[in-house]
Order: sequence, then C-alpha cells, then structure tokens
Amino acid sequence: MKKVVAIGIFDGVHAGHQQIISTAKHQGEVTVITFDPHPTSVFAPERTPTQLLPLADRIKFLKQAGAKNVEVISFTKEFSQLTPDQFIEDILVGRFAAEHVVIGENFNFGYKGEGTPKYLSEVGPKYGFGVSIVKLQEDRGSSISSSRIRNLVIDGEIERANELLTRSFYLVGPVIHGEKRGREIGYPTANIGLAPLATIPADGVYAGWLSVGDSKWPAAISIGTNPTFPGVRGRQVEAYAIDQVGLELYDQVGMIEFGYRLRDTLKFDDLASLLAQMKKDCDQARELTRK
Repeated sequence: MKKVVAIGIFDGVHAGHQQIISTAKHQGEVTVITFDPHPTSVFAPERTPTQLLPLADRIKFLKQAGAKNVEVISFTKEFSQLTPDQFIEDILVGRFAAEHVVIGENFNFGYKGEGTPKYLSEVGPKYGFGVSIVKLQEDRGSSISSSRIRNLVIDGEIERANELLTRSFYLVGPVIHGEKRGREIGYPTANIGLAPLATIPADGVYAGWLSVGDSKWPAAISIGTNPTFPGVRGRQVEAYAIDQVGLELYDQVGMIEFGYRLRDTLKFDDLASLLAQMKKDCDQARELTRK
C-alpha cells in the first residue's frame, strides 16, 4: 500500500482538517505529521494561540479521522531553520519515505515558510512522490480554520464552533477546590483547573455535560467571576451535574463539554433572585441536553 503523508498542525482536527485526512486516505495508508508546540510559540511567543485540544486528544481525533499513524515533530528553533528542500529530504523522504503527500492549500513549510504548496507540487516528482493540495473548506462564505473556531469559542458562539469542529467543544482538567459556594446554596459544582493555554468561552451560563471517569451527566455550566457575591476572584469554569447529589469529584480529571449558550453572566440583587434564575437555567439545560 502506498505510503501517504498528510502534514499540518491540525490543532483543532476540525471539519477542514478531517477533509485533508479523508483525501489522504484515498491515496493509501496515512501517516499524519503534526507539530508541537505550535510554531507561533517559536516565531512570536507573545502571539501563541490558545489550544483547541490537548496534544493527546489531537492524536486521538486524528486517528479517528483515519490516520494509521500520527507522528509529532517537536517544533524547535533549530527545526524551524530547515530549508524547504531540507524538510523534504530529511523528513518527507528520509524519515517517512513518502510516496504521496497531502497538505491544505494554506500550508507552508521550511525556513520562514518559504516552501509553498506550489513548490511542493513542482519538486515532488523529482523526489518520487505525488502531491495533493486540498482546498480550504468553507462554511457560510468563510474558510473553516482553527483561528475562526477559536474566536467563536471566545465570543461564546459555542453552537457555531461545534458545527465547525463536528463535535462539542470541551475543557478538561482536575476538579479543584473552590469557594464551595454552590454546595452551600444547593448547587454543588465541579470547578475545573485549566491549562495555561486553554481556550475559555465567554463569561456566561451554558448547557452541556460533565464527565468524570466513566460517568457523564447533563450539566449547567457557569463561566465568570460570580459577581453576585462579594470579593474579587479570577474567572472560574464550573459545572453543576443536574439532579446529582453526593458526588465527590475532587482531584479527579473532569471534562466539561459545551452544547448551548443560555445567557450572559448577571449580577443579582439577592440570593433569592439568583436561586430562581439558577433553577430556570437547570430546567433549560436539562431539556436541551436530552436532545
């Protein structure tokens, strides 16, 4: 079977990335080359994008999309200085013996991105491999890209982001101790500790799911600083597992999946008003997550 290599960052494994893998699968057995950390963290650390997926999950989703193997290349300053021809000779030919290479039309490679899709197509036959260049998928008149999805998540447009990802956007991290305010008012929440580069949706209330271990529950999710209560606190991401009592989740790994945005964060005049709204939020989340 032909050795096919698909190259990209694939940081979201979104619909556009899946199209590249699908194209590669039609050529033979696919090895995906991806890079970590994100190249921007080497070129311009101050502009390093937030993550859409942890690396381990990126690998998992790439395999689900059809990759037989996933190879993670450490993106270092030294690696970034390979010329396009060195990249082809050392990586594509020398390391992976590529017989066909598949890339998206916006993928550049080699020193300062001097290797273009056009150049790869021109020199591929000389090195013994064919090249497929995949046109960027569009949705509602704009290209599907990780940066577009990242902005949708940050703006709280979670349902649109999920459409382009083809799955629910999620955050994962240890369940950490918070102020335990939710427990005091009858809505105990799992407060998730987040990675420094996590992409956090806009402040507000969402409907989704909370998973810990093999258990998964419909959840009402809150992001923000809890402005109803006095004191200064950082942004928190917490989920209430609807209708569940007595859960002890501390120090376990929790995953919060976002399905629907319900409302903005509000500051309530009193606890009774907050509790009345929280009941409405949970009722709405319960109904939405049944679908």
